[in-house]
Amino acid sequence: MVTIMTVSAALTACTTTEQAPSEHADEELNYPVSPRSDQVTDYHGNSVQDPYRWLEDLNSQTTQQWVTAQNRVTLPYLADLEQRDALKTRLTQVWNYERSSTPFRHGRFYFHFQNNGLQDQSVLYVREGLNGAPRPLLDPNQLSDDGTVSLTRVMVSPNAQYLAYAISDGGSDWVEFRVRDIQSGEDLADRLTGIKFSNVSWLPDGSGFYYSRYPETPAGEVDDSRSVAIYFHRIGSAQRNDRRIYDLSQYPSWNPYPEVTRDGRFLIATITDGFSSNAVHILDLTNRDARWRRIIDYWDGLYEFIDSDANLLFFRTTAGAENGRVIAVDVNRPQPQHWQELIAERDATLREVRYVGGKFFAHYLEDAHSQIEIFNAYGRHEDSIELPGIGSVDSITGQASHLETFFTYTSFTEPGVTLRYDIDQQQVEEIDRAQSPADLSNYQTRQVWYESDDGTAVSMFIVHRHDIELDSANPALLYGYGGFNVALTPSYNPAHTVWLEQGGVLAIPNLRGGGEYGANWHQAGTKLNKQNVFDDFISAARYLIDEGYTSPQQLAIQGASNGGLLVGAVMTQQPSLFAAALPDVGVLDMLRYHTSSANAKAWSSDYGLATDAEDFAALLAYSPVHNVETGVCYPATLITTGDHDDRVAPWHSYKFAAALQNAQSCDNPVLLRVETRAGHGAGTPTWMRIDQVSDQWAFLLDKLQSESQSSNLNAD
Repeated sequence: MVTIMTVSAALTACTTTEQAPSEHADEELNYPVSPRSDQVTDYHGNSVQDPYRWLEDLNSQTTQQWVTAQNRVTLPYLADLEQRDALKTRLTQVWNYERSSTPFRHGRFYFHFQNNGLQDQSVLYVREGLNGAPRPLLDPNQLSDDGTVSLTRVMVSPNAQYLAYAISDGGSDWVEFRVRDIQSGEDLADRLTGIKFSNVSWLPDGSGFYYSRYPETPAGEVDDSRSVAIYFHRIGSAQRNDRRIYDLSQYPSWNPYPEVTRDGRFLIATITDGFSSNAVHILDLTNRDARWRRIIDYWDGLYEFIDSDANLLFFRTTAGAENGRVIAVDVNRPQPQHWQELIAERDATLREVRYVGGKFFAHYLEDAHSQIEIFNAYGRHEDSIELPGIGSVDSITGQASHLETFFTYTSFTEPGVTLRYDIDQQQVEEIDRAQSPADLSNYQTRQVWYESDDGTAVSMFIVHRHDIELDSANPALLYGYGGFNVALTPSYNPAHTVWLEQGGVLAIPNLRGGGEYGANWHQAGTKLNKQNVFDDFISAARYLIDEGYTSPQQLAIQGASNGGLLVGAVMTQQPSLFAAALPDVGVLDMLRYHTSSANAKAWSSDYGLATDAEDFAALLAYSPVHNVETGVCYPATLITTGDHDDRVAPWHSYKFAAALQNAQSCDNPVLLRVETRAGHGAGTPTWMRIDQVSDQWAFLLDKLQSESQSSNLNAD
């Protein structure tokens, strides 16, 4: 049985630098004490206990000492796992391969990111002409000693004179924008702060750009509990001189983000309020007296700006088409009755559209894998691009004036093939292929369909060795997300390769709440329907067991962010169905998730809010923190988060860990691993990713591996 340290012992452990002794997997764990307060909150006449509310104060000495004490239990435990060192060695080998991103072009210059294998951050290169010699333009590895300062966004001015780029420190969503002269490689003095999720949209002449930032408090601190406004920054000017262009603060949940049409005529503001619908407002930049116009203000679907042609604005939209379609909106007659439908809805889900060389390149998902169809400017279908197999297309790039487009194809067993499509010749050519150090020919991918609890058919990808035996003895990892219109499609991950090398099965279901099958599929996993997501995941687990892929004693579950919520919910609803669980940076307190920032509150389009009585009942029914019960044997659990995570506040993971450690009734460990200098995941350096996965895979293999199974860490 697990035991709990006294308060004095826990705090003493936090303040000493002496290394705690290693714990073995079969020994008792002395968890730090997690005092339970008498905090109670009334929700619509219901008193709900919140004994670990004190952990929400991330800056308090008590919380920080508690986190340190948790790591002093977790890190030695993980370091002492039998296969941890060998896994780290193998992960380092498999991660060490050269890879490049999809090229993107501005004028005569081509840009791409490249990683030599184990670089902590990929380097941005530029070359003049497609066959020119690439030169490094921006190396984020030089921005910090430990690789934790990352490059999150780059936007090249239309004349390819300047590069606006955003850097994040320690994985934070907060970024600082800087500007670099592309020819000289030198930075200008421009520095922009107070920004989280904004793009930068340049004027055609490169004299300045529009962006969105948060307001400041009277004390001069950035306030991300309020909505952003659009500003204009002129190159060479201090940020304090930036002009505020559009402020919708009278609508507290509306956030405007800018985009300038390629002819420089219109500034388009995409107004977001959640993840299911948006509005579009425009400003005529050629008219000094022009005012903002609400050309699409119906909040009846998603409208994603594609490009423009004179008075016509092209949008991909789910309005009137759950799978998506392309429409043209005349700014002089923007009413729906005047819209032109250029590309009608299909059975496949339209995920992305680019307008290149006078053609629409439409990226569809057919049963959760990619297809590319080509349409002319009037919407007539002209061609299909044949892809190498069941996989995913990433980053279609190109502009209206170009006669070429680029994209990258990847799959579970294909690290990445970069392709160029010649529009005049209607030909595809391969220009780059990543080569994994691992032998990927030994694995196969199959797509299956299973029935969820309510009879809904759900698809799932399963990856494993060709010679797998369906004898229920295979360690299996079930990974899911199921929310925010995110589509889980086949893609390469070196971490998964090492898992497969150990004889493991990888299963990824396309749960409701995701974006694989259109807007209705997304909505079927939101708000009062959120339980559908968990039922889909639980049914996926039962399918794997019933078909002989694995057993409850060999089955682990993993998910991050909204997927961390998924793991937390299903392990509290069906604890005996899984042997181990990996909830990563999860949203785990569903009654208070919205209190951390305006961005968090925007998740209410998927979750609902506890301030609404009906939403509250649904949230309370599955909120992981609130559904942990004393006396239950929960799966072996490794909870992971980053202390710099300002998207999903780390206190979600803290409260869940405290509740589980207090309630656990069996010897299965409940560990909390808090990464310092890390955020929500984006920009995490390579060394840190390898460390994290080494811990996770070692933990799983220790909990899942039977005596009859042997390690395959020498596989190559």
